[in-house]
Parts: sequence; C-alpha cells; structure tokens
Amino acid sequence: HRLICAASHRGSTLPPTPVAYAHMLRRASARALAAGARAASSEAGGNFVRVVEVGPRDGLQNEKQYDGMVPTEAKVCLIERLCSAGLRSVEAAAFVSPTWVPQMADGKEVLARVGKQVAPRFADAVFPVLVPNDKGLTRALEAGAKEVAVFAAATEGFSKANTNCTIKEALSRFEGVVRHANDEGVKVRGYVSCVLGCPYEGTVAPEQAAAVAKRLLSMGCYEVSMGDTIGVGTPGGVDRLLDALDEA
Repeated sequence: HRLICAASHRGSTLPPTPVAYAHMLRRASARALAAGARAASSEAGGNFVRVVEVGPRDGLQNEKQYDGMVPTEAKVCLIERLCSAGLRSVEAAAFVSPTWVPQMADGKEVLARVGKQVAPRFADAVFPVLVPNDKGLTRALEAGAKEVAVFAAATEGFSKANTNCTIKEALSRFEGVVRHANDEGVKVRGYVSCVLGCPYEGTVAPEQAAAVAKRLLSMGCYEVSMGDTIGVGTPGGVDRLLDALDEA
C-alpha cells in the first residue's frame, strides 16, 4: 500500500505552501529509504515522484466562466497535451450526477475518445475517473474505466458540505464501491481531503486524517492521497501527519 501526500489549492496552479510541499516530499522519501522500500520507476528502482494530474476533472468540474459546457473535444485535447508534456496519470472525468456537476456529464464520451485518440499514443498512461457511489462506478465500468478514485474527508464539516453525509456514512458507502471495483479487476485510489486544515473546523488532528486513510487502505484502495485541500500545511504539520500515518 502507498500513502501519497499531496498539496493542492483550488484555483491555483502551484501549491500555496511550497516549503511544506517540498518538506513533505523529502520526509516521505527519507522514510521510504529508512524502511528499505523499493519502487519501480520508468527507468530504474528507487525514489521517485509520481504526479497525478487532476486538471481535466477537478479543474473543469466547477468551470463557470465558459459559456455553457466545455466541449468534449477540448477536454480530450487537454488530456492529450498533458500526456505529451510527460504526465502518465491523468484523471479524465467524474461519473457524478450531471444535475449537480453538469461539466462532467460527458464522462463516457471523454473516456471513449481518450481510449481511441490518446491511449494508443501513450501506452504507459492511465486515465482514472472519480466515482461517488456504486451507481457512478457502474457507469464508469460501462465506459471502460480501468482505474477509479473515491473521495473522503478528514473532517465532518467538509464531508457534510462536499458529499452531504458524515465520514462514517461516506466510508460505509465506499466499502461496496471498492469491493465491486476490485471484483471487476479495476484499481481504486482513495482521496482524503483537508488532512492539515479545514475551512469549517480549522486545524485537523493528524490522527483523525490517518484514521480515514487507514480505513480506505483496509477496504482495498491500492493508494491513498492525503490532500492539503486549502493549502495551510507547514513542515511541522506534515511531520505530525506522517508520524500518525506510521502509527495508524
């Protein structure tokens, strides 16, 4: 199992706390070495940084400045250009309710075109999609998804605001989603939002975030991304989070 720490901020192209982000990477690398961990990169085993690009999904799902829906072809073009830039894990779409997220209504078409136009050129690339529940997973599987992602939060406030349910309810829902996906041979990546700070609850206890990550791993996620969603992380906060993850 892998735990990936991610610094992100909606509407920003760079993490707003680069010192914390760099520290996060150094600390994670040092721990991997200390544990004797080995990982295969495209060239050789050892330490490496893998970038999971979510712009075509997270960057476009709330787009309001564009007059109407962002064209499917534009989304596919963006994904292709990201792959051309060297990225090999590009989140392509979200199979969520089109009523709530109309920009993601063409997820099936996006995935189909990516399969025909982009995947043949970049054989080592993966194009995961976000799914909120089993209905979304079923749609993703029908569209040919080979990897999906589920998302939870480290705080009750953000969980209720983002998914209209408690952390316990969200994780309970994902148990079936992850099991269904794994039964179909589809890999599942987990997200935990607000691991270092929450817009509703402030500072987040490291143990609180670690407990959610542990649950996602235990249900079958092959990897969990720990997201500094609002960009308030510090080196000290990252240290405490990684310690809690070690002990979880």
